[in-house]
Amino acid sequence: MFKRFLLAIGGFALVVVTLGAIKVAQIKEMTSVSHTPPPSSVTTAEAAAVQWSPTLRAIGTLAPVEGVTLSADAEGTIVRIAAENGSAVKAGDLLVEIDSSVEQAQLAAAESRAALAKISLDRASELWERRANAQSEYDAAQATHKQTIAEVEGLKAQIAKKQIRAPFDGRVGIRSINVGQFVSRGQALLPLQKLNPIYANFSIPQRQLPELKIGRKVTVTTDAYENRSFEGKITAVNSVVDAATRNISVQATLENPDEVLRAGMFVRVEVDLPATENVVVVPATAVAYASYGNSVFIVETMKDKEGNEYLGVRQQLVKLGPTRGDLVAIAEGVKPGEQVVTAGVFKLRNAAPVQVNNTVQPTSSPTPKPANT
Repeated sequence: MFKRFLLAIGGFALVVVTLGAIKVAQIKEMTSVSHTPPPSSVTTAEAAAVQWSPTLRAIGTLAPVEGVTLSADAEGTIVRIAAENGSAVKAGDLLVEIDSSVEQAQLAAAESRAALAKISLDRASELWERRANAQSEYDAAQATHKQTIAEVEGLKAQIAKKQIRAPFDGRVGIRSINVGQFVSRGQALLPLQKLNPIYANFSIPQRQLPELKIGRKVTVTTDAYENRSFEGKITAVNSVVDAATRNISVQATLENPDEVLRAGMFVRVEVDLPATENVVVVPATAVAYASYGNSVFIVETMKDKEGNEYLGVRQQLVKLGPTRGDLVAIAEGVKPGEQVVTAGVFKLRNAAPVQVNNTVQPTSSPTPKPANT
């Protein structure tokens, strides 16, 4: 029994030694094979040194230099609409006429009375010069004449109130009345807008107030005309700052000869500042944003542990500056001429090997025009 026990222990030990030898051989074989991951395919762009003119950006609304909704100054029935919807009119042109037949008849009677009063005044004046009548008779004739003249002028003013005329040159909007309709005093009739020039009203934070000057150039763009920009100048800065928002209202005047811009339009406003800045810019896709700090990956030649050279990336923390379109300025961290990764940033790590393939590049325009927007 003792011999059998020794044989069993010896056999077990032989199996353990054999398995250990096999495992050691396997580990040696595995460690001899290189496990370096294959290089990641990335696109790159050169960090460029450019001059940017600083701008102030804001959202604004267009407003007419002169714009009103004309209303009735007297009640009555509409007998004539002289201006068609959307037509251009001059100051003083008749737009809408309200029935004034009663006032016209009263005016004719008043003019007759005024003519008779004038004859009576002339006769009384001749008699007074010869001292053939009393002073009171001459004074009464003079007062009667003035009264009839005032009556005539009052009726003419009343008739004029029933003839709505354009107070300035402009373009008529869509009327809200029709011929034969009775309108009351103060009822809205039709809008009138002067569209050339036109105002762009916008607000900026109070901290940027020192950078605003009357006459400073502004550029306005709107979604209605994606491929056009409209230039103007700052013509007014409000005298007070809004206590609720701490913003100050600014008004720019734009030329609008074709009247393509309309009051109430939403616009984007850029105010050009005179100073220029030398900045290093990279595509915005090159920046890896993180809570601990933003960074970019710079492509450069590196050496591995054995001293072999390869193309790798170095993660560099950066301080970002202003953006413009698809580009972002790098205030600190990148030098002009360095190659930065623009696509595939989030799969990289420091010192990772890469292969550059710039066949397809992400957009990097300072004035991008996205499709389907």
